[in-house]
Amino acid sequence: MTRHDLSVKSLRSSLATRRAARLQRQSLERQLASYTTESDRIELDAILSRHTSEETTELRSIINRQAMDRLLRSA
Repeated sequence: MTRHDLSVKSLRSSLATRRAARLQRQSLERQLASYTTESDRIELDAILSRHTSEETTELRSIINRQAMDRLLRSA
């Protein structure tokens, strides 16, 4: 294998990893968006409160962004 082949293989691997991460995040965003009612969000907040902030940072970021989107759409 040439050096060029290795860098192409590395690039493909990197792109595949990024694509998988993006698809996983999109799936997570869809799942979190299904919590639409106030009671759903209270339940979700109770679940998240059982975990550390490090564990829930990404989830809370998505939830907060979705809440802002809902507010902007309703205004």
